[in-house]
Amino acid sequence: MKDNNGNSQIFTGARVLGYVSTHVPLVARFIKRRGETLLCTSVGKWFHTYGCDKFRLLSVSGEHPGPITCMAGDGFHIYTASENNIYAWRRGCELKHIYKGHNAAVHKILPFGIHFISIDKDNVLKVFDIKEESEFLELKFEKNFKITTICHPPTYLNKILLGSKQGSLQLWNIRTSKLVYTFKGWDSHVAVTEPAPAVDVVAIALQNGKIYLHNLKLDKVVMQFTNDWGHVSALSFRMDGLPIMVTGSDDGHIVMWDLEEETVISQIQKAHTAKIAGLQCMMSEPLMITNSRDNSLKMWIFDMPDGGARLLKKREGQAKPPHLVRYCEPTGENILAAGGDSSLHIMNTVTETFNKSLGQASINRKNSKRKNRLQIDTNIIAPISHLSSCMQRDKQWDSIASLHKNMKTAITWSYNRLCMGKHKLKSPIIDKQVRATCLTVTHCGNFVIIGYSNGQVHKFNMQSGLYRGHYGNEKLRAHKGALRGVETDLCNQRTITVGSDDKLKFWRFKSETTPYHVMRLEHGVQKTKCHRESGLLALANDDFSITLVDIDTMNTVRQFEGHLGVINDIDFDSQSRWLVTASADSTICTWDIPSAQLVDVFAVEEPCTSLSMSPTGDYLATTHVGELGVFLWANKLLYERVFLKPVSRDAVNVPKLKLPTTAPEKPDIEDIATIDLGEVEYKSPEQISMELLTLSGQSTSRWLNLLNLDIVKRRNKPKAPLTVPKSAPFFIPTIPSLELEFDLEKDKEDTTKLLIPDTLVTLTPFAKKLVNCETDGDYEICILKLKDMSPSAIEAEVSSMAPDVGGSIDVMQQFLHLIDNVLKSNKDFELAQAYLGLFLKTHTKVISQSSDLKSTLQSVGESSATAWLRLQNSLLYNICVVKALKDICLI
Repeated sequence: MKDNNGNSQIFTGARVLGYVSTHVPLVARFIKRRGETLLCTSVGKWFHTYGCDKFRLLSVSGEHPGPITCMAGDGFHIYTASENNIYAWRRGCELKHIYKGHNAAVHKILPFGIHFISIDKDNVLKVFDIKEESEFLELKFEKNFKITTICHPPTYLNKILLGSKQGSLQLWNIRTSKLVYTFKGWDSHVAVTEPAPAVDVVAIALQNGKIYLHNLKLDKVVMQFTNDWGHVSALSFRMDGLPIMVTGSDDGHIVMWDLEEETVISQIQKAHTAKIAGLQCMMSEPLMITNSRDNSLKMWIFDMPDGGARLLKKREGQAKPPHLVRYCEPTGENILAAGGDSSLHIMNTVTETFNKSLGQASINRKNSKRKNRLQIDTNIIAPISHLSSCMQRDKQWDSIASLHKNMKTAITWSYNRLCMGKHKLKSPIIDKQVRATCLTVTHCGNFVIIGYSNGQVHKFNMQSGLYRGHYGNEKLRAHKGALRGVETDLCNQRTITVGSDDKLKFWRFKSETTPYHVMRLEHGVQKTKCHRESGLLALANDDFSITLVDIDTMNTVRQFEGHLGVINDIDFDSQSRWLVTASADSTICTWDIPSAQLVDVFAVEEPCTSLSMSPTGDYLATTHVGELGVFLWANKLLYERVFLKPVSRDAVNVPKLKLPTTAPEKPDIEDIATIDLGEVEYKSPEQISMELLTLSGQSTSRWLNLLNLDIVKRRNKPKAPLTVPKSAPFFIPTIPSLELEFDLEKDKEDTTKLLIPDTLVTLTPFAKKLVNCETDGDYEICILKLKDMSPSAIEAEVSSMAPDVGGSIDVMQQFLHLIDNVLKSNKDFELAQAYLGLFLKTHTKVISQSSDLKSTLQSVGESSATAWLRLQNSLLYNICVVKALKDICLI
């Protein structure tokens, strides 16, 4: 069921998409050599490095033992804290140093020249030497001074300022490890301390919303502000010469303060949908970078008339865990992901630069912004529950339709314009208490069909958003219970509906009052999935089983059982050979449809909520409970030889895999020697039975174009004349190659001075071997020689067999014996046919004039006819069996 490494037979973790930022403040570093500022953001156990110029992902760090708790940086390293240790990284991905010594989790780091300072949860401050990785100083603070912030005031040599939860502040000299001064504070939790551009001045933000600009030298308040937009979580000063302070709050608002007028000059409400974790103004540029726990990183530019900032660039993922994922293009490069924040995102599997957000679903976004006079939408609706798309008419009109929890209205989206669409699909004959339960967009992209909780099924036009009819007659109901699934076929000829009344109904696509066929189901259905190309319909049942129905014959063709929990999602692969299912029991199963067997199963850390198989078959995309990313699993069958076998669904033997990470996993050096390579690779026998025809396995380029080589040569003829290489001396042989090389590997024992060959026979080496063939083994050596030749070389050998070009009748007769021997052995069947066709095309005239060649060719014809007859009988038998089975199913 599983390989010896405890992994899946088919899938292996590739990477995760959609992670941008967490609650850890960002780190901005100007790299002089690059001439660019680099931004580092935490994404759990890893951190990403972005370039400010193009705002694209440059590198991903290695994995930490636990989530990153804080970050800092200087001109040489990025410092990250995870659990009790601190790590120093170069170039965003090379681990240089590890610093150990803390007995609790580290929550503050400050680079300090050749040292750096770290503070842990036990209120212990340590100073480490960066190069030596040694501990330089340790200070333990009492409980009445719980450290919350740390900063280094410029021009204050060897001194740091510590803020506390109790509200007081202390100035320490690190070199002498002495307390220099204690500031009484303002009896409120110190949230942020940031040195101001002015000497001796530090900005101090408190938990009660107060902001003080305090002169440390005089211990005097310079100015005071009150933030009415939530508690201050981040603070920075513009570094391009303007006296402006910028603050970010827990509610996601940004406020710009004029330090000369001591007033608010501008604000950005809901710059982020969650707490602003980090805020940094760029040196000598009117730019500002912010990051938030809403999984976004944004760049702002100060170019507004009122001195405010506008959004310039952004990188964002889902603010809340996505619960629905679907591939939306035949290329398999883009994925639609719907999250708990009512947003819809496009995630690219090639590069994160192409990730886009289609925004949040809203009833009326324009009216909401107009009423509030703010760029805030107050009409956000419930998260997306169902999603369907078709890109056939994406350039002309909306191509995506979505349903939302406990709503009867469907919303369209434009993939081309990257925004919410123009239409709200609402039936005029639906009651207020009814909600939409399922939908599908037709293969042509013109219609969307929606099923409702009262049993009705309605059809809408995607281009105009107009109502186009319904299915059913009695009270306009297609089913007596809520709809569980609605599907259409490839040609828009049929509509298939499944209801909670345990009935599967087939309708003509045009509005019909009665179905033309009804199937009674043994179990209730939760959801459906149709593979239109093959005509297979998968039903996820209430008893955790899966039923497969052929919509052409309208019969049940497969039944799969094995899941131990509710089936969350199902999907087919591109060739409809596999059915991949995810269950609440935290397992993902792959069922082989032709053999009706479970061929792969593995468990994950968190239950899979949705999955989608790539149209190209290279990736499986999944979403999981509590995870913000979309996880990609690579299909190992594309690059490895894997022989699938039926497996058992025994919970004890199910391998548990880690979710894919942002960086590829690398095995430890110590573990490489202990890796078990699994079972011995299966080697296919050379020939299964003498009654069967065996192909050579050679690529088609070796034999398919042998009869058309003259056309290929004419097409590939160079337009410019060939340059003749420098001629070599006639007595020194050369090696055939693009470069002029002499063949110096002559037999040193050959001391003859004559340049005349020993014999005047002009046969090629292959023809000489062919003439000497007597047994089957000799002919087998010749056929192996032909397999190694290129098509042009084979043509040259066959052409040189004629008597008028240096060959002989004996050589031609031996070649026919070779073909006859291959045909009688039932091996290399396609090669023998190709070689025989080339021989007849080249030497038709010579064969017609030689009685010996005619008699030999007659024997070859009989062998070929015998092989063809055997193959024809087998094909006709199989065709008759398939036709008989089809007739039985139709009856």
